[in-house]
Amino acid sequence: MTRHFFLTLLLGSAPLLADDVSLLTQHNDLARTGANLHESILNTTNVRTNSFGLIGTREVDDQIYAQPLVASGVNLPGIGKRSLIIVATVNNSVYAFDANDAAAAAPYWKVSFLGSNAVAPTASDMDGACGGEYKDFSGNIGIVGTPVIDSTSQTLYLVARTKEYGTNYVQRLHALDITTGAERPPSPVEIQATYPGHGDGHRNGILALHPQRANQRSGLALVNGIVFIGWSSHCDWGPYHGWLLGYDAKTLERVAVYNTTPEGYNGGIWMSGQAPAADARGNLYLSVGNGSVGTRDNPAAPVNRGESLLRLQWDGKLLHLTDWFTPANWQDLENTDNDFGNSGVLLIPGTTLAFCGTKEGRVYLINCEHMGKLSHSMDDTNIVQSFQVSSPGSSFGLFAAPVWWDGPDASWAYLWCKEDSLRQYKFDHGSGKFVLPESARSPGGRRARMPGGVLAVSANGKQAETGIVWASHSLNSDANHVVSSGILRAFRATNISEELWNSEQAKARDAVGKFAKFCPPVIANGKVYLATFSNRLNIYGLLDGR
Repeated sequence: MTRHFFLTLLLGSAPLLADDVSLLTQHNDLARTGANLHESILNTTNVRTNSFGLIGTREVDDQIYAQPLVASGVNLPGIGKRSLIIVATVNNSVYAFDANDAAAAAPYWKVSFLGSNAVAPTASDMDGACGGEYKDFSGNIGIVGTPVIDSTSQTLYLVARTKEYGTNYVQRLHALDITTGAERPPSPVEIQATYPGHGDGHRNGILALHPQRANQRSGLALVNGIVFIGWSSHCDWGPYHGWLLGYDAKTLERVAVYNTTPEGYNGGIWMSGQAPAADARGNLYLSVGNGSVGTRDNPAAPVNRGESLLRLQWDGKLLHLTDWFTPANWQDLENTDNDFGNSGVLLIPGTTLAFCGTKEGRVYLINCEHMGKLSHSMDDTNIVQSFQVSSPGSSFGLFAAPVWWDGPDASWAYLWCKEDSLRQYKFDHGSGKFVLPESARSPGGRRARMPGGVLAVSANGKQAETGIVWASHSLNSDANHVVSSGILRAFRATNISEELWNSEQAKARDAVGKFAKFCPPVIANGKVYLATFSNRLNIYGLLDGR
C-alpha cells in the first residue's frame, strides 16, 4: 500500500503561546469528563454573537467522525514550536493544522493511507448490515475512532481501515510522529486477534476478529503505556462480538485481548464513539451493548457480559474482568434494542463513582469499588443511584456521554438525551448522589433529535464566569441515518437555562454546515474546533482576533 506524505512550511503562522494547553485524547482526559479547565480566554461575557463567531475553516477530504486533538509545544522541523490541531477523516487522511492562526489554511503535514490498490471501505461494503440497507455511515469508513497522542514520545496512534485489491479488508494500527506525520517503526501493524470460545461464529472453539464486520467506532485509550482499542459491529451484522485489544505503545506488540461474549453473541463496544475510561490504578471502564448476559441458566455468570458496565484490569499479560454491573431489566433492553452500551462512561473526579446511561433514558451511578454485578430489581439497591431522565417508554435516550464540572459552589453533571433538552444535575458530595430533579434545563423549544446533544465544558478552574457548556446537535432532523445540518450552542455552566450564543443567531457568518454525529466540540486556547460532515473543520473564536 502506498502512503502519500508532504510537509508544508508555514513560516508566517502563529507561534506557540506560553499558556497553550493540549487535549490529547477523546473527551479530553481518562475520566472522560469532557472538560478543559484551563480555558482563560473564552468566558460568559465574550461568548456573545457580537464578539464571538466563525473565524476560520480547515478544508479536508471527507467527513470527520474522530474528535480533533490539540497538541501544543510541538517542535516542527525547520519551523519551531507550534500548537497543532490534528484532524482525521473517513477517507483515511490525517492533517496537522496550525491551531492558533485561524487564517493558516494549509496543513503543516498531511498523511494518506490510500494507494493504488487500497481504498477506504464504504457503507455499501457492509452488505450484510441492516439487511443490506446500512445507513449509519453515508460513505467512507476509514478512520472513525478518535486517535490518541502520547505527549512524551509525541506519537499519534490511530486505526485505519482499508479495502485492498477489491476484496481484502484490513485494519491497521498506525503510530505517527506528530512533528512530521511519518510512521514510527514498526508502524503500521495489521490488527488480528483470536480468543477461545464457542460463541457465534467460532471455528473449533476459536473466535476471530473479522476485519470487515468489526466496527472500530470507540475512541482509543492510552493507559500506562498500552494503547487500548475497542470494536463493535455494523448494525448488529452477525456473527460478531465485542473486542478490546491492547498494544504496547513502544513496540506495537499486541499484549492484551478481551472478548465480551466468548460463549454467546454480540456485546459490541461502541459507546457512541467514546473511549474507555481509566482510573489512577489503570482500571479500564467501558459499557457493552446488545449481547448475551451470563449463561442460559445463570445471567449472573461472569462470562458473556452484554448490556453491562465492565471494569477490566491488565496484569501485564491478560485483561481480567474484575467487576461489573448489569441492570435488572437487561432482557427488556436486549429485546427492545435499548442498549446499555450506547453511552460512554464518566468517572466523577474526586470520587470512586462512574456515571453512564442507556437508550431508554435511564442513568446509573455506580461505585467502582463495588459495582453491584447483576441487579435483581428496578430499585437497583446494589448500586448508588439510578433514575429515569425521561418517562419509561418515551423516545428519549442517552447516546453521547455526560460531561462534568466542579464549579465554585457545586459540582454538576450535564447530559442531553435525544428528543430532549440539555439537563443539569447537581451532585451532593455529602450523600454521594445526585439531587433530583434536575437543577436546570436549556431554554426554548429547540430539542435535539437523534443522537441528542454532544457535549463539552470549558472553564478556568472553578471560576463561575468562565464556565461554559458547549453542545453540538442536529439542527432540525434525526441524524441517525441521514446527514443533516448542525448547530453549535453555548450555555452558562452555572445555570444552563441561559443560552449565551448559538451558530444560528448570525447564520450567514457562523453556520455549522453538516452535523458530525457523536463528535464533541473541542475548546482550547480561546478557540472552539468543531468537526463537520461538510469536509471541513470549523474554528470559532473571538471576532477581534484575540
